[in-house]
Amino acid sequence: MGRANNKIHDRIAIKGPPSAPGACLLMNSADDSLPALLGGPPVRPQGPPDWPPPDDDVLRSLQDAYADGSWGKYAGAYVARLEERLAEYHGVGYALACGSGTFAVELALRALKVGPGDEVILSAYDYPGNFLDVHAVGATPVLVDLDPASWQVSLDRLPEAVAPATKVVIASHLHGGMVPMARLMAFAEQRGLRVIEDAAQCPGAWVDGRRAGTWGDVSILSFGGSKLLTAGRGGAILTPHAEVHQRARLFQTRGNVVCPLSELQAAALLPQIDKLDNRTLWRLANVARLSEGLRDVPGLRPFAIDRPDSIRPAYYKVGFQYDEAAFGLSRQRFVAALRAEGIAFDEGFRALHAGRSPSRFRRGGDLSEADLAHRGVVVLHHPVLLGTATDVSEVAAAVRKIYASSALLAGA
Repeated sequence: MGRANNKIHDRIAIKGPPSAPGACLLMNSADDSLPALLGGPPVRPQGPPDWPPPDDDVLRSLQDAYADGSWGKYAGAYVARLEERLAEYHGVGYALACGSGTFAVELALRALKVGPGDEVILSAYDYPGNFLDVHAVGATPVLVDLDPASWQVSLDRLPEAVAPATKVVIASHLHGGMVPMARLMAFAEQRGLRVIEDAAQCPGAWVDGRRAGTWGDVSILSFGGSKLLTAGRGGAILTPHAEVHQRARLFQTRGNVVCPLSELQAAALLPQIDKLDNRTLWRLANVARLSEGLRDVPGLRPFAIDRPDSIRPAYYKVGFQYDEAAFGLSRQRFVAALRAEGIAFDEGFRALHAGRSPSRFRRGGDLSEADLAHRGVVVLHHPVLLGTATDVSEVAAAVRKIYASSALLAGA
């Protein structure tokens, strides 16, 4: 789900002379091809775009919430209106807002009556909060390997992970990749399992002909400060089931609402929903331009999309499978070099089994692809995708510049 805000605030500063042989001579030559990490001029000296962008509609909505006093109320009109709008937008019966996407996953688990003695299947490469949420309700995570092309949870590996104690599958759409939900739901129905669809990274996406977030028995959204719908913090669950919604609301209410979304946050989110579809299409077009610009760069392959005719991703991150040997540079050095160029690349998540005691989870089979993802995911943050074709061409140019200088950067 990637709920942490990893916005770049400052371009990496270069201190001291480079150590690569001949690098000082290159720096003195003002060669535009020299990586910024070694003292050359950055491709984007202004750095990545800020997020969230200025939005007059959000400002007016916040002013309205101030004018009618909702900003200081336990229960004004905006949270209820947001829940109605989210349910309407997704075409589901019920939506429930809360204080974070992470808490939304815990709400979903509790609403599905998951507890001690139960098992929950999830990808071995996933947002770490999902793993911790399973522990929070007393259940055991069961980790499953990834599809080799998309690095999403592998549906082919699910059967060997199912055991008598298995109750729920968490399916996260990550880094622009999409889990084939129609196939997953058919699998779950055959085995009496429930599904939590984690759409935190992809509000506005479509998968198998339906909006992401409409497939699961419960689905979750996140409104964290870096998300496509942002309120600084916040989340929501979506469900078609009245009894699931009721259990979630009861668990959230303990004399007062626990971990609530505020009226001001809801006011900020409402106008963003109306713009989401157009922004999704804009990002999609820019990712197509970016993919074409990087098509022949070795060692950098976008996450594959299965059945693209029925899938429309929503790019919170653009995920790439990074091969250090093919590119000629360590992942850490690649990310540092791109950030110095003013491009918001980052490493992906740690695999959930990496560095954790085996007593905290069960392996649902071999996890070799998750090991590769642990070492090999790189992601581009989304704000630049709402820019122009020129902005996207700068991203491609920066990557190509770093590839051309990979030997120099590796030796510096």
